[in-house]
Amino acid sequence: MTAIDTISQREAEVVEEFALFDEWLDKYEHIIELGKSLSGVDPEFRTDHWKVKGCQSQVWLQPGTEGDLVVFKADSDAAITKGLVALMVRVLSGQPAEAIARAPLGFLESIGLREHLSPTRANGLASMVKQMKLYAAAMSGRGNEGGQDG
Repeated sequence: MTAIDTISQREAEVVEEFALFDEWLDKYEHIIELGKSLSGVDPEFRTDHWKVKGCQSQVWLQPGTEGDLVVFKADSDAAITKGLVALMVRVLSGQPAEAIARAPLGFLESIGLREHLSPTRANGLASMVKQMKLYAAAMSGRGNEGGQDG
């Protein structure tokens, strides 16, 4: 995957990937494997300030920039949640802030995530997406200072 891939191209790749699995148990296993690819967050980001609010598990999100692109690092203390945040980092990291802030992220429905996650995991995923979009909006100059509202 290169920085030139658009969010929609990355979403299409994920949809194709998940289509290879017939059973949801296999999809969950794939999500867990995705989590193992995360490099984690820098130690100074493993604090309450950088935790995603609304997640039952602990999820830390480290936003940054490389040139004009927003980059994310993330980590979680739970395997499936770590996989979910890895999926979001894969799709959104390395993209322009404005594109992240406006991305509809329809792939989440296409792969059936929202309907197959428990309510607490679905809420956690929604919180991750919201926080990533808030950081991106703040970095694009459209959001509030630090992207920490709501």
